[in-house]
Amino acid sequence: MDCCIYGVTKLHIFYTFLLFLFPATTFSLSQPQINSNSILVALLDSHYTELAELVEKAMLLQTLENTVMKHNITIFAPRNEALERDLDPDFKRFLLEPRNLHSLQTLLMSHIIPTRITQSEYPPRSTRHQTLAKSHHLTLQTNHTLQWTIDSSRVTHPNTITRPDGVIHGIDSLLIPRSVQHDFNLRRTLRSIAAVKPEPAPEVDPRTHRLKKQPPPQKPGSPPILPIYDAMAPGPSLAPAPAPGPGGPHHHFNGEKQVKDFIQTLLLYGGYNEMADILVNLTSLATEMGRLVSEGYVLTVLAPNDEAMAKLTTEQLSEPGSPEQIMYYHLIPEYQTEESMYNAVRRFGKVRYDTLRLPHKVVAEEADGSVRFGRGDGSAYLFDPDIYTDGRISVQGIDGVLFPPQEVDVVKSSTRTRTGLPAKVVKQRRGKLLEAACWMLGTFGQNSRFISCQ
Repeated sequence: MDCCIYGVTKLHIFYTFLLFLFPATTFSLSQPQINSNSILVALLDSHYTELAELVEKAMLLQTLENTVMKHNITIFAPRNEALERDLDPDFKRFLLEPRNLHSLQTLLMSHIIPTRITQSEYPPRSTRHQTLAKSHHLTLQTNHTLQWTIDSSRVTHPNTITRPDGVIHGIDSLLIPRSVQHDFNLRRTLRSIAAVKPEPAPEVDPRTHRLKKQPPPQKPGSPPILPIYDAMAPGPSLAPAPAPGPGGPHHHFNGEKQVKDFIQTLLLYGGYNEMADILVNLTSLATEMGRLVSEGYVLTVLAPNDEAMAKLTTEQLSEPGSPEQIMYYHLIPEYQTEESMYNAVRRFGKVRYDTLRLPHKVVAEEADGSVRFGRGDGSAYLFDPDIYTDGRISVQGIDGVLFPPQEVDVVKSSTRTRTGLPAKVVKQRRGKLLEAACWMLGTFGQNSRFISCQ
């Protein structure tokens, strides 16, 4: 049993002595940092510029840094020509769209193995390795010419870059996982946004007690019968939005998903946060737009950027219903892209597009090689074309907030009276027959009895 000295044991005194004996010993854990000799730094400075640019656009640097801190990695880097010239332009455009960020990350992570595999360490038999994309594996094998093959690609430059924490092998083509190819096929054929057309319940004729004959069915995706203005929800001052009709959750298209998709695209694109905030938080236009798209309507959104939205005054947004009216003037019930609008203004000069703010229309014309909306100081140019296009919703970025031209019809006399000027009194002119009668009465001295002759 340890003896105590004023309530303190000898063991505590010994631990305190050790602390004073080794003052340099610290118990703080510092996180390792990526040094200049890392494989990631070598990739960014290498001649694989296309792959390095995609890694930065996919925002994978932090994820790869955390992976390198734990274990070595092996990167199979496609040559620049495979990503620049040999790649399908539609597929490359699909990967670079902000809404397809997950597909781009999956594609790049499938080229990285969380183990170190060099040419000298590679076994002669076929092996299967798991990549950083959990659902994708790579099969490495040696052909009859003693060359490496990885899935459908060939390793052309083994050990092209070697570092203590990883190695890079050059391959001749891009490796595309099945999940990424599947997402691209769905988006290209619009199958991801298609749905089954609703079927109404059978109706019985009360006179004949027989089933009514249904009209001939319409093709899925055909334009709706009612105009879009009849399908819109009434304003907040009239009545709440109508309840959904019969037919359950089945619609032509999944409008809510598409609207949510394009709002997320605005946030990822950058510079349109105010527009997304008005659609979701300040108004209920996002829900209404989703319902319209679900019923088969198409929309083109002229989205002002944050710099243009910042110029709006408090008076313009404080009046009841003013945010909705401003946004309605930026919604066109047509599907227009940058190419279609530019071709229209080049061909016809000025084009008037209907808006959801009846009866106002927005005027578009060509200016400085682009499309300009509105007139005078309140005009806006097409600034960021085709931010989002999926066949049902088109989002075009503009650099100004549009307002309809004010139609004010004021009588001149009333205007002068309001400003303090006396209103001009117009004396009525008498007819020739009345003048002749007054002249005859005047010869007899009787014209003073009639007011019209005075």
